[in-house]
Amino acid sequence: MIKEILWPAISLGGLGLIFGIILGAASKKFKIEVDERVPLVREKLPGANCGGCGFAGCDAYAEAIVSGKAPANLCNIGGEKAAKAIGEVLGVEVKAADPVVAFVKCQGTCVKSKSKYDYHGLKSCHDVLTLADVGPKACEYGCTGFGDCVKQCQFNAISVVDGIAVVDNELCTGCGSCAAACPKGIIELVPKKQSVKVACSSKDKGMDVKKVCTSGCIGCGICAKNCPNQAITVEDNIAHIDYSKCTNCGICVSKCPVKAIINK
Repeated sequence: MIKEILWPAISLGGLGLIFGIILGAASKKFKIEVDERVPLVREKLPGANCGGCGFAGCDAYAEAIVSGKAPANLCNIGGEKAAKAIGEVLGVEVKAADPVVAFVKCQGTCVKSKSKYDYHGLKSCHDVLTLADVGPKACEYGCTGFGDCVKQCQFNAISVVDGIAVVDNELCTGCGSCAAACPKGIIELVPKKQSVKVACSSKDKGMDVKKVCTSGCIGCGICAKNCPNQAITVEDNIAHIDYSKCTNCGICVSKCPVKAIINK
């Protein structure tokens, strides 16, 4: 009876020992060396894992920084403090990038934008576009207003007001999660210092725009003709501002006949 119990136990113990030795040897042979600076850089990042830097999370970004595959100032949340701290770890001077904030390119509120029908289904931008094509608003390019962006924001910086998403610039960290969540792609990241912006995404022209929204860009080009810095162009029937040229002078704002360009 003792032998019947003892021998299996010895056999299992022996096999465990052998496998342990094999695994130990394999772990040493195939060990991946990690630069000791990676965890130090990771400590300087905020840990939001928002993906705003273009990487899967803070761990991936830290590895990219140390390996030289990414600059050290891409973390909008950490800002200047994180950039400076990372620079100290790497032994180099790192200047923080200009802060950015999310901007919703639409003014199609419930008052300004017309509706095609009353919608009482799922409160999800993605779902309503899947089930109902472009959604209940008459403007197919406008904000759907069901808040997929709101659900993704970790910082409570975006909310839906009167049918469209609105960003609180003081709370926004520029992580870009709301932009990634918007199925229509009407949220973009702009320099925080930029006050003059085109608040429309419509590619329709003239009366086709006016039929569905009172504040939509009609592609007339008056803004471009009056810009002293040639910072505005009209493509696909909508004005685009080159922020590197724009001085926020506001001339285009005053000239726009439909008030599709804002200054705030």
